[in-house]
Amino acid sequence: MTRTEGEVSPDSGVERGAKPATGHTVIAACLPSLPDTPGVYRMQDASGKVLYVGKARSLRKRVAAYTRPARLPERLRRMVSLTASLEVITTHTEAEALLLESNLIKRLEPKFNIVLRDDKSYPWLSLTTDHPFPRLAKHRGAHREGSEYFGPYASAWAVNQAMTALQRAFLLRSCTDSMFASRTRPCLLYQIKRCAAPCVGRVSERDYAALVAQARRFLTGHSAEVQKELAAEMEAAAAELAFEHAARLRDRIRGLTHVQGKDAVNALEVGDADVIAIHQAGGASAIQVFFVRAGRNNGNRAFFPGHASGDGPGAVLGAFIGQFYDDKPPPRQLLLSHEIPGARLVAEALALKAGGAVTIAVPKRGPKREMVALAETNAREALERRLAERAGQGALLEGVARVFGLASPPARIEVYDNSHTRGREAYGVMIAAGAQGFLKSAYRKFIIKGEITPGDDIAMLREVLTRRFGRLLREEGGEERGESWPDLVLIDGGAAQLAAAEAVLAELGVEDVPIVAIAKGPDRNAGRERFFLPGREPFELPPRDPVLYYLQRLRDEAHRFAISAHRAARQKTLSRSGLDGIEGIGPARKRALLNHFGSARGVAQAGLAALEACPGIDRALAQRIYDHFHPGAAPARLPPAGEG
Repeated sequence: MTRTEGEVSPDSGVERGAKPATGHTVIAACLPSLPDTPGVYRMQDASGKVLYVGKARSLRKRVAAYTRPARLPERLRRMVSLTASLEVITTHTEAEALLLESNLIKRLEPKFNIVLRDDKSYPWLSLTTDHPFPRLAKHRGAHREGSEYFGPYASAWAVNQAMTALQRAFLLRSCTDSMFASRTRPCLLYQIKRCAAPCVGRVSERDYAALVAQARRFLTGHSAEVQKELAAEMEAAAAELAFEHAARLRDRIRGLTHVQGKDAVNALEVGDADVIAIHQAGGASAIQVFFVRAGRNNGNRAFFPGHASGDGPGAVLGAFIGQFYDDKPPPRQLLLSHEIPGARLVAEALALKAGGAVTIAVPKRGPKREMVALAETNAREALERRLAERAGQGALLEGVARVFGLASPPARIEVYDNSHTRGREAYGVMIAAGAQGFLKSAYRKFIIKGEITPGDDIAMLREVLTRRFGRLLREEGGEERGESWPDLVLIDGGAAQLAAAEAVLAELGVEDVPIVAIAKGPDRNAGRERFFLPGREPFELPPRDPVLYYLQRLRDEAHRFAISAHRAARQKTLSRSGLDGIEGIGPARKRALLNHFGSARGVAQAGLAALEACPGIDRALAQRIYDHFHPGAAPARLPPAGEG
């Protein structure tokens, strides 16, 4: 997609230090320089924060509509009143503009757009094609050459279920290539009849290829044919009195039956499709997506996009579809519960991503309508659960305000903790929670960078709070603080940690954010925590108080996140190989060396001739590797080529 980008702002003549102009007059001043071409526009406030992203067939005509605020809904009138500048990106077609708009909304999360918050990558099944005995595995992330991919699946649970059933039906290996090459006897999966053990020759390459071909046909929608073939083969084996072979085929047929019979609704006639339904209540929306591939339900997942209370189901559904497929390939058809505006344009944009036609339909009868009805039921139930949870969460936040003397229930609570091993791999973390529960997208990790005495938790806390609130002041330090500012800060600790946190915020000039420190009870006894607030004596809450349970849950979540961050850093350190510091050793050569010698220790102990015999290692590199592991040894050199 070719595009050009630029900022369009009026020459307003605003004096230095004066408050920048905002509103529809600013937008009107930009109109003469806007092109009459397709593209995307971004409205920004005085601080440069994006307020709204929109697409247009003609940028000039579309943006002109914002110069007449009286004709706009209240939400957009508010947006126009805050607009101080405008940026545009031109595209070749309106479909390209729609794709770019969805990408920017998902990435920038503008306040006045319908926003899908979904940072999850979806799991797939992969079948390798670059090995004599292909491997069936679970996969997340970018697709690589040398594998076929089937999916996506809605969750890890869904792909695990499919993986287990396919192993039972087709006996394909799931081990890594290095493990496959080093096996000397069958593993447990062979014993429980979930692998044919090609690693030790229990199945020939030809017979294994037949299993792979059957699995591929099954995953591409030919399951009924595969099952008929296996049934005929089983009957033939039984007729020839080959009962053990017939029994193995029977077990495989049972595996196929299991994976085919788990759907609540028969999806065979649906083929490849995503079934998407929306339910609205209480000014909120829930969207349920069923992933149907090759006539099988690959699971479902609920989404709760953020939007204004007046946005209808069609508008929310249309915005959701654009953002949902921003980072994943769309299927050949979408089955929706409601009509969406500009369905033809959306289908054209999705076709650009899919590399072929994509149809969008709202089925009225038949199996497709049954699938949509099932998705609608799930969307309604998901929204009812969420609203019930919010009601309970609201009561807890009111209790927090009462206990700590806050003027109103906190919309955002931030909790801070840290973790380290004798001062090494030190991390500070922040988690956030509010009326919607834990705000996972707002979690932050801080690598401790300062010169801190090992184990000095208070110094670590000072550094984390200084960095966190310093950045907030730089980005949102105006009179109108954004949603990223906390209404309450919880610190894991006692009086000393509270005093340190107060000092940091005072140095930064932040005086209106309440701080509470939570100290563990005697013998670290949960239920006897003491709470420290500025100007008050420490106190405890009744042992079975729901607010106490909620505060414990916040503290425990921060502790869990800190431990996971620290463990990940420690594991990364431990997983570093002695090969990492050698010039000329990248991932491919490192893998070749480890596969050839079995471990980094084996490489370190190898001689020059053995190193040069490794695939991909030439004479000069072998010498460099040897010198790296033997820095104090007398120089050892390989003989010139051709000499004995």
